[in-house]
Amino acid sequence: MPLPSTSSLNYGYAVSAEQRNRVLRNTYWLLALSLVPTVLGAWLGVATGMTAALHGGLGILVFLGGAFGFMFAIEKTKNSSAGVAVLLAFTFFMGLMLSRLIGAVLGFSNGAELIMIAFGGTAAVFFAMASLSTVIKRDLSGMGKWLFVGAIMLLAAGVINIFVQSTAAMLALSVAAIGIFSAFMLYDLKRIVDGGETNYISATLALYLDIFNVFQSLLALLGIMGGERE
Repeated sequence: MPLPSTSSLNYGYAVSAEQRNRVLRNTYWLLALSLVPTVLGAWLGVATGMTAALHGGLGILVFLGGAFGFMFAIEKTKNSSAGVAVLLAFTFFMGLMLSRLIGAVLGFSNGAELIMIAFGGTAAVFFAMASLSTVIKRDLSGMGKWLFVGAIMLLAAGVINIFVQSTAAMLALSVAAIGIFSAFMLYDLKRIVDGGETNYISATLALYLDIFNVFQSLLALLGIMGGERE
């Protein structure tokens, strides 16, 4: 289920190039580090099956309650070293929540291959958006409110589809999520490059959510369209 980015809808603070580069550098380091607990959480969830019972309404409550609770805590601690610990705990939780989808995909004979394709595709999207963010001179602040509305609509549609269980709707939601969160990735990276985000923990959280949503949606799409049974 896609989560909306935490990006501010406001742009543009006058900060030095040195500060912008420092925020970008720290964000990339923390983003790379955040993938470690995500992988650990996903592995633990698949190995133990502890999230298998989280379906329907219970799954929604645990996922949304946990995710938004962690995001609130990250926002409150982002100006201290505790913010890093809370962020890493959040990424472990997100890995656990992702384990149900990963476990389902691993049930296909080509499941491991699909996961690697989704990972590679997500990495390609990130590097493409990172490159674009450094060459685009246009102010992208106007994208923020539209992307946020789109993400909220995706979230609502995703909750509804948990009960409807429509494969066609899942396909459409996955394609839409890949497009919206790829654009969100560009928007969030451009904010850092332009000095609109000066806190690297907040910046990392926004980019992590973008990457998580693109990967999750791409993996779901590949599973539906390319999964092969034994």
